[in-house]
This record gives sequence, structure tokens and C-alpha cells, in this order.
Amino acid sequence: MSDTRRLQVLRAIVEDYVHTREPVGSKALVERHNLEVSPATIRNDMAHLEEEGLIAAPHTSAGRIPTDSGYRVFVDKITEVRPLTRAERRAMDTLLETADDHEAMLEQTVRLLAMLTNQVAVIQYPQHSTAKIRHIDVVKMHPHKALTIVILSSGRVEQRMVTLSDEVEEEMLARIGQRLSEQLYSRSVSALPLPIDSLIGSIEPAAQPAMAVIAQAVEATLEAGRVDRIIMSGTANLAKSGGDLGPSIAPILEALEEQVVLLRLLHEMQQEHHGLSVRIGRETSHDSLAETAVVAAAYGEADGAKLGVVGPTRMDYGTTMSAVRAMARYLSRILSEG
Repeated sequence: MSDTRRLQVLRAIVEDYVHTREPVGSKALVERHNLEVSPATIRNDMAHLEEEGLIAAPHTSAGRIPTDSGYRVFVDKITEVRPLTRAERRAMDTLLETADDHEAMLEQTVRLLAMLTNQVAVIQYPQHSTAKIRHIDVVKMHPHKALTIVILSSGRVEQRMVTLSDEVEEEMLARIGQRLSEQLYSRSVSALPLPIDSLIGSIEPAAQPAMAVIAQAVEATLEAGRVDRIIMSGTANLAKSGGDLGPSIAPILEALEEQVVLLRLLHEMQQEHHGLSVRIGRETSHDSLAETAVVAAAYGEADGAKLGVVGPTRMDYGTTMSAVRAMARYLSRILSEG
């Protein structure tokens, strides 16, 4: 939407609706915001916004509320995310300094984020085994199938069957296993992804197609052994938003409790702008979260480490985005110093 004034009207509607929970009319916009145009002009702008699907009338009143698309435009047009206030930073320092170990620090972080945003705060963090790769074998099972065997320093043996497009002789599979063992010996199983291109280039051209498939199978085997955890705080805040969510709150609480849906969503969310990722309504691609918005940011250096907030689509996006980004950056700095 290129019209600057209509964007201002949309922003005003979002801000008013977030704070009042009431549909917003043209008269209220004139009284509360310095838009410097007549109510008739604002009504015309609102009509255009409604035609574009950015606002809607919840009932026959003159007021309008933002749609998911309206929230999306609003979020995308936020030009900057404000820093935390001095009081918020002091609270962050105090709570995190009292943590006496890594997990306690994460618990303090998520508790503070829930307090700052009045939403459900979550931290996803990967728990990697400390084991290292000791040996890799590749054994021919059928003309187009091979078994990859990964032996770890912990004594665990991981296996995965792979399908090859062309038949590969036993001697070539043995060389692939030997080369993988040489290249990956003593590599931590948490050091993912594997250097697939380098591994493919380390063997003769005839064996490279098979090496590509087998190396990817080894990587998938190691990834499957990783367990992600979620720490959550503030579910009571979601319950307080029952007026926004209505009957939708039950499946949301179930999804949060089961964690599988949330883990999948956080894994799918990639950094977009301002160092954040925002999914609104149906953008979550999960029916149970269709009435929510999720704001997340990566923290630290571990793959899959995310910090975020879940709340109703009628959330204060500016404040929430600010808090999530600041907490993620702060947590990253603390972890790097530790």
C-alpha cells in the first residue's frame, strides 16, 4: 500500500484497537490522532482499507478492526524497533545475574520476557550430545541399498539405510566409509551441518553421487539424535486474553503444552527484518495457532536456538518486537562471554 495517509490511518486503527479492544471509528481517529484531514476523508480511507482486506467490520457498528493482513502490513512498515527502557534493562540485568547455571539463566530470561510483554514467552534450545564421531562404515545390503553405520565415542551405534540411484560396488562403498571416517573423526555430533560439498570433493568423481547421498544420510542420523527443549512462561497471560481468543484458547493451550507444534513452527521461522521473524494468524500454518501471532528471534550460536513470544493477533507488536530482539541480543552476549 503506497498511500502514506492510508498507512497512517491503518497504523492508528491498529494502535487504538490494541489498546482499547474496541472497533475504531473515524470520529475516534480524528480525536486521538493528528491526521490533519476531515472525518469524511478518513472514512474514505477506511473504505479503501476495507476493500484491500486490511480492516473489517466485526458487526454492524461503524467501527473497524485490523485483519491479519492489516497486522502484517503494520508490522512490515515498522521502520525501527525501539530499544528497551533503562528500567527494563535494569530488570534484565538483575534477573539474569541471579542465575547460577545455564538452564537457570534461560528460565529467568523467559520469565522476564513474559513479564515485559504480558504474553506467553518461550525459549527453544537444542540439547546436543557431547559424543564425538569415532568411525563410519558403509555396508552394501542390496544392489541399490547401503547401510551407514556411525560409531560414537559414547558407545552408541547409529544406523540408517540409504537408497542409491546406481549400483555401487562394495569396494567403493568401503572407500566412502573410510573417507568419511577420516574427514569426520572426532567431530562433535552437535557440529551440524556437515561440510557436504567438501566431503563430496574429497573422493574420486565416480564415487561422488554415492558420497552425496551417504553424507546426507550421516547428517540426518546425527540430526535425529538431537533433542530440542522448550522452556515456557506466562501461559496465564494467554488465559487473560480469553476475550480475544474465545473458544480458540483451548487448542492453543494444548498446542503449547504438547510443544511439538511450537517446536516445528519455531524451526520454520527464519529471520526477516529487524533481526526478527513474525507470523500472524494463518501464517503460522497450524490450525491450533490460527488466532495467534508469534514473534521470534535467534540467539547465541547454536542452530535452532530461538527466543519468542506467543499471543493473540491483537498484540502490541512494537513493544513485543522490541523486547524479543533485545532479550535475544542480551542473551547472545551473555552466552558468548560465558
